[in-house]
Amino acid sequence: MSRELSRLYRALVEETDGRALMAPEQLRRRADRRARNRAAVGALAVAALVAGTAAGAQLVRTSGPDTPPGPPAGTPTSARPTPDASSPVPSPTTTRATPSRTPGTSPSAGPPSSRTPITIPDRAFFALAPGNDAGIAAEFTPGPVLPELCGAEPGGSGVVQRRARVLAYKLTGTPAGYVPDGSYRHSITIYRAGRADDALRELRQAVRDCPLQQVPDAPGVRSTQRLLDDGGYGDESVLFEVRTPYRDVNGRPTGGDELRLVRAVRIGDVVTVLWEQGWENTSSIRSQVDADSRRAMEAIRRWWN
Repeated sequence: MSRELSRLYRALVEETDGRALMAPEQLRRRADRRARNRAAVGALAVAALVAGTAAGAQLVRTSGPDTPPGPPAGTPTSARPTPDASSPVPSPTTTRATPSRTPGTSPSAGPPSSRTPITIPDRAFFALAPGNDAGIAAEFTPGPVLPELCGAEPGGSGVVQRRARVLAYKLTGTPAGYVPDGSYRHSITIYRAGRADDALRELRQAVRDCPLQQVPDAPGVRSTQRLLDDGGYGDESVLFEVRTPYRDVNGRPTGGDELRLVRAVRIGDVVTVLWEQGWENTSSIRSQVDADSRRAMEAIRRWWN
């Protein structure tokens, strides 16, 4: 054996003798620990692989060809409640407009027919001819629309809406600056379906039943009422006169009669009344009342149609 090989053997022996050999039990425990560590690392790798595969499969199932992928797992999202298709959906509430009260308007007492309006605008009232315009604005006021007829109230039921105004006029040819020649108490009344003709029938009967009556606030003075041939206005019409003796400031008769003409015209469920009331003891002139009655009738037809 060579000198160099002998030296190497001696070094190996010295190194081996300087280290204590591990007991068999320690060697076995170290080997078991290493085996367990390798098994745990392998299990964790397999679990991670399975979780990744499941997440990818879920993404494929929930995402269509045109659907963008959802947020990564673990990202918080806000859920919006989806209405149940079987739950009833509330429908919008329908409200009916109630006509507002205006000066000269009576309260509503029921609906008219489906074709009849339920409010009365200013345009439903006629305009005087230019030659009859007294330059005094009409005034809408509440109050009676017919003269006293022995306490009767014709057409009092079935009223849906009513407006009335006071309108002064002058006769054609009256110079500017003179006082008016007369005035009207002009009213328009809407009735429930089928009640407007009852109103005119009741008016005719009230005039027949009241040919003579005491004048209010004029002791011993009486007025006479009678129906006149109307000539036909609208669907039907009623014309009557009220005659009262002229009186002085003390209420004593002075001779002659003060004449008042009243005409009611029905157009469908609407009735317009022209009650000529004069101006400072003037009397009604039939031709003027006829002309303004036609204008009143035409204004209602334009409004209604």
